[in-house]
Amino acid sequence: MDLQSLWVYLAARPLSALLFTLLAYQAGLWLYERSGRRTWCNPVLIAVLLLGGLLKLSGTDYRTYFEGAQFVHFLLGPATVALAVPIYRQWRAVRQSIGAIAMALTCGSATAITSALLVGWAAGATPAVLASLAPKSVTTPIAMSLAEYGGGLVSLTAVLVIVTGILGAMVGPPLLDLIRVRDPHARGLALGAAAHGIGTARAVQESAAAAAFAGLAIGLNGLATALLLPWVYALFF
Repeated sequence: MDLQSLWVYLAARPLSALLFTLLAYQAGLWLYERSGRRTWCNPVLIAVLLLGGLLKLSGTDYRTYFEGAQFVHFLLGPATVALAVPIYRQWRAVRQSIGAIAMALTCGSATAITSALLVGWAAGATPAVLASLAPKSVTTPIAMSLAEYGGGLVSLTAVLVIVTGILGAMVGPPLLDLIRVRDPHARGLALGAAAHGIGTARAVQESAAAAAFAGLAIGLNGLATALLLPWVYALFF
């Protein structure tokens, strides 16, 4: 039995795709630990590469894979809601910094939108691609809705969001170390605002305070981007 036939057979089993997903991520975690927790050895990136390679080699389309692995997708909702727990535990720090948080997230959202559009414009991107690039720094459901509103390519936006999250989780901590940002609240806010869920997962590994502020940044950055982007679309598209 060749690899494609084996995969087709396994894909017909209810939990096979879910099992492969968990195994790929576990392999990513193992390599991450073996590397000494190097940021470039991101578990999500490794899992994506392993699963993408498996689907490519077996000739399996994404829809077939997703039918078996959709339970992971379902868990995104509860996992997002669970971010309220560390925020609640850090509520005193959040309340004391609410003004700075609002200003930082507004500036961060505007910077993310502007930088994406400028890079795309300099590269000669079409309006549809520019609209797809603009919401890349917010969580996937919000980003896809905003891209569709602006006439962007929803599937392209979904890929860009994932790439942004992985790169943010890989580059963010070393960059924050380089510019001597030590405060866990500021580090978490930066990772959550720039790299949404994947950045927040990285913040969880640093401290409870960083995790709380990263989780808060996901929601507030999504709100700020949703408020700013329609004005950007109206002005430039």
